[in-house]
Amino acid sequence: MKSDSFGHEFSYDRAQSLLLAFSTYNKLPKHAKAIDVGVFMKNNELISLGNYDEFFILMKKVEGIPYYKDLERILKEKSLTQLDELKAEALSNYLVEIHSLKLNAPNLYKRRLRELFGHGECIMGLIDNYPEKFIEIEKEKFYLIAEKCFKHIWRIREKTYRLCQVHGDFHPWNILFREKIDFTVLDRSRGEWGEAADDLAAMSINYLFFSLQAFGELKSAFEKLYLKFMENYLNKTGDEEVLEVIQPFYAWRALVLANPIWYPNLSRDIREKLFNFIFNVLEVEKFDVKNVNSYLGSV
Repeated sequence: MKSDSFGHEFSYDRAQSLLLAFSTYNKLPKHAKAIDVGVFMKNNELISLGNYDEFFILMKKVEGIPYYKDLERILKEKSLTQLDELKAEALSNYLVEIHSLKLNAPNLYKRRLRELFGHGECIMGLIDNYPEKFIEIEKEKFYLIAEKCFKHIWRIREKTYRLCQVHGDFHPWNILFREKIDFTVLDRSRGEWGEAADDLAAMSINYLFFSLQAFGELKSAFEKLYLKFMENYLNKTGDEEVLEVIQPFYAWRALVLANPIWYPNLSRDIREKLFNFIFNVLEVEKFDVKNVNSYLGSV
């Protein structure tokens, strides 16, 4: 199967398509029969996979403490250590480093934005997986979120020069810290290349999320971490434009945090503030990192 710009750019895309073909062709009456599916090895050997059931990945074991444990401690103690600030800066510096690698591939930038809207793990996938009772009550609200997100995505889709190396799921549950600021990241998602705003939103919204639980707004220890993380990144990259494209990424991440599937015990007040954040952020052309609380008020 040849590469193309319709979501088949990489070998793992094409593997998905071929496995789908092998799994479905023989189930449809009058369809040409599939005999086997396999893989070409680097030495040109052919290996059959036709008897596959499930795939697995084998990884090296990594020691460390998930970063969200630090945020839970700060939530409980409502105070910071110097190491907490150094960790936030180290995470920001990591993004500065990986985002510095750029790629000229306009179709990949547009693909990532397309997937941001329609992928099963992204905006529409999140909306579709809210509990049905919740959807029925808030149907109009979800419709408006989807509409406003799509408008932002369409607005920024020509900024293809922004394509860079990304992690794709850079949140506190995917980071293991060891001694001081030594850490390892886990579970890179949705491809190698994307929009820097994706990683920034994924991490920074968690400082807001934990702060909402502690103070009902971005305040005190968590505000310090948020500003340390964001301002360090902006100062070292000079990428002010990221604040003009971050809106739909923040909306996506807030949809995750507001979803009762993952956070069933979240208070109604916090859930409402997360939805306020979504709507208010989607109304601005440039996100203001110094006035995050202004996005929490009722719409």
